Amino acid sequence: MEKIIIEALVEGSKEKVWDYYTNPRHIVNWNFADPSWHCPHASNELEVGGKYLARMEARDGSFGFDFEAIYTDIVVGEHLAYGLLDRQVIVTFEAKQDKTLVTVCFDPETENPIDLQRKGWQAILDNFKKNVENSK
Repeated sequence: MEKIIIEALVEGSKEKVWDYYTNPRHIVNWNFADPSWHCPHASNELEVGGKYLARMEARDGSFGFDFEAIYTDIVVGEHLAYGLLDRQVIVTFEAKQDKTLVTVCFDPETENPIDLQRKGWQAILDNFKKNVENSK
């Protein structure tokens, strides 16, 4: 199955964008696709073999799940890769003058249509971009 690729050009240095993407105190502020959801908890062991965990819940309490991954490759400030069961995700950070291009490339899952997956992951990345750009 073909990989899905999404991206966002974020105003901010690569260092700041990396921090907001990987630091749990920031992850809880952006890691959801829709305002009716939230991320009440996140933890991140940023090392190969380390675990990433983000709790995603509907704000009304009707549904929630843990998004868990294990890191397979990390070059701080450049890229990270992690596994989700039998799928792989690679996130790259590329400086573009005073902005950073964040690209996420991932294997689709089989339960939901490709377009729905692309839109959901893009909505989360767009929320990330907004969170970084609205920070001080």
